Amino acid sequence: MPARELQQQLNTLREQLEQNPPLTEAEREDLHALMQQIELELELETKTQDSSLSDNVNLAVERFEIEHPTLAGTLRNIVQALVSMGI
Repeated sequence: MPARELQQQLNTLREQLEQNPPLTEAEREDLHALMQQIELELELETKTQDSSLSDNVNLAVERFEIEHPTLAGTLRNIVQALVSMGI
């Protein structure tokens, strides 16, 4: 089930952030805000074609892929789960 996979990826991202990777406070805040947005989407189980959430996650992937490839990989998995859910 895509929602379960998405929740697992969010949990993985949360665990990675708890390991205190070398992120600026702004980067950390942006990731937490993005995670909250994704969690709200999961709670509402919205099946709309709102691409802004996927776009935001894709932007985060681009932002972190060079300096934080593990975080970027998890974010890519989140994008895939969102696409599978039709979000």
